[in-house]
Amino acid sequence: MSTHRLLTAALCALATIGCNRDRDDALIARGTVEVPEIDLAPTVGARVVSIRVEEGRVVQAGDTVALLSQADMPGSLAAQRARVSAARANLRDLEVGARPQETKRAEAELAGATAEAERTAADRERLRSLFGKEVISRQQLDNAETAARVAAERQRSAAEALALLAAGTRRDRVAAARAEVANAEAALASWEARAADLVLTSPVAGRVLTRSAEPGEFLGPGVPAVTVGEVGRPWVRVFVPAARIGELSIGDAATVTVDGTTERIGTARIVAINTRAEFTPRVALTESERADLMFGVKLDLDPPFDGVHPGLWVSVRFGPGTASAAPGPGR
Repeated sequence: MSTHRLLTAALCALATIGCNRDRDDALIARGTVEVPEIDLAPTVGARVVSIRVEEGRVVQAGDTVALLSQADMPGSLAAQRARVSAARANLRDLEVGARPQETKRAEAELAGATAEAERTAADRERLRSLFGKEVISRQQLDNAETAARVAAERQRSAAEALALLAAGTRRDRVAAARAEVANAEAALASWEARAADLVLTSPVAGRVLTRSAEPGEFLGPGVPAVTVGEVGRPWVRVFVPAARIGELSIGDAATVTVDGTTERIGTARIVAINTRAEFTPRVALTESERADLMFGVKLDLDPPFDGVHPGLWVSVRFGPGTASAAPGPGR
């Protein structure tokens, strides 16, 4: 319940309630029907696009009550989805390994390097023979040996490249790619959750008590746009003088009627009794009662709840003639 509504209800109750003894010595107190109030608000600052409900409307759990927006939300979602797609594609490439075309190209490069290594090795042996016969110079032989070594190194490099393609991607690279996918998906989930928070839905079946925002208005985090009352859990709060609070215990039953009439709403049971007393306002009740200490008493109404509306003034009758209830924990 919002602070404003709580203070208003408390002041109204204190200003109008009264407790007296009727002919059968029953204790009667007056108060209003209340319901749990749920403020529906964004978790981040956002602008109101539309409010889909009016005050007094009945809503069901899951009904959309308001739509909000953030200027950067569409772009951020698109960027995160693109990041996830790129990370997943990279992981697939690493897990699949080399494509057949890449393997064929590496095999062709190895074949060419092998042929070149064989040719330069043969040239080197031929030139060695000629150098022994003093037909060529030392420089020519050295050039042939250098060419043979370079060709052999190229052949070895091509063979290693083919072996790496055949072995596939290293496990640590695959693990790193998986971690990147998980990180990107987590970031996307966070943004999608923020986007979902911009659609305010009622978590319970109830009645719209307050519409606090209009389209175009900017709401900060936690500022409610709509307040829903859970009409399926009505309760009544009354105040009882200290002189008679000892007559009541948790679990006691009471009869509830529309204040000022004999129209019976149903029964209720005490679920809480304030442990601290408070003074009533100086303008409340009679002269003799103004100095009385009062204890707040909360009662849950028993179903069915037909005809029960938040704010309805009721009379609560305790004592003789009241329907019995199972003993509560306070007995």
